[in-house]
Amino acid sequence: MIRRIILVLVLILLITSCGAPAATEAPATEPPAATEAPAATEPPAFQSLEAPTRAPSQEQPTASQTAQPPSTQIAVTRTDTALPTLDLPTEAVNAPEQMVWDGTPTYLAESTPGFAFRVTYDPERWALTTDQFGFPALGHRAIPGCVLAVTAGRGLPLNMTVEHEMLNVGDVTFDIGNVFENGALKFVTYVGGNQRIITGFQLNFEEQVSECRASAFAVLSTLTSVPTSQATPTPAS
Repeated sequence: MIRRIILVLVLILLITSCGAPAATEAPATEPPAATEAPAATEPPAFQSLEAPTRAPSQEQPTASQTAQPPSTQIAVTRTDTALPTLDLPTEAVNAPEQMVWDGTPTYLAESTPGFAFRVTYDPERWALTTDQFGFPALGHRAIPGCVLAVTAGRGLPLNMTVEHEMLNVGDVTFDIGNVFENGALKFVTYVGGNQRIITGFQLNFEEQVSECRASAFAVLSTLTSVPTSQATPTPAS
């Protein structure tokens, strides 16, 4: 009987010694990640659908510092404003039947140095003056707006076209350009010369176009060249 009691006590001690450490031993694994507190972060910024704008900087150029386009790039707009009427000088008393207009050729590179152009005109029909741009010109006394002035080649607007014709008068060859604006004849150019000079003229008109052209060509058909030492000074502007 005593042996049985001792054996029972020994078994109880063995069972107690094996189960106690499992109950008191701390867990070896870390708590699940789901139970961890989230790291402290700032909330994400709101994403606007509009393009971001940059705050003005003190280094931005002011209005006076902003680059301006060169003046040579400014486009000149052509208007249909009527040209001012030329102030024609009074016809001289006892004027000769023919007078001369001498001037510098408008195509100097193609002309011989030391020569001027000369045309002859009737002072009863034409007056030598300056046009609205300050260049020498002949104004018709009887046909309003009929003006023959010096000119040189230049570009034309897109709504303008030109038709050329060649004409020989004596030793002078003319390239005549009829310039049309939207189908209507606007003005006529005459570029002519001989062995010494090449010069250009432009004929403007408002009415009596045929009469103006005929009278102007009567003047241009006298085109010739003279030494500059023999040229008659043009009137002061």
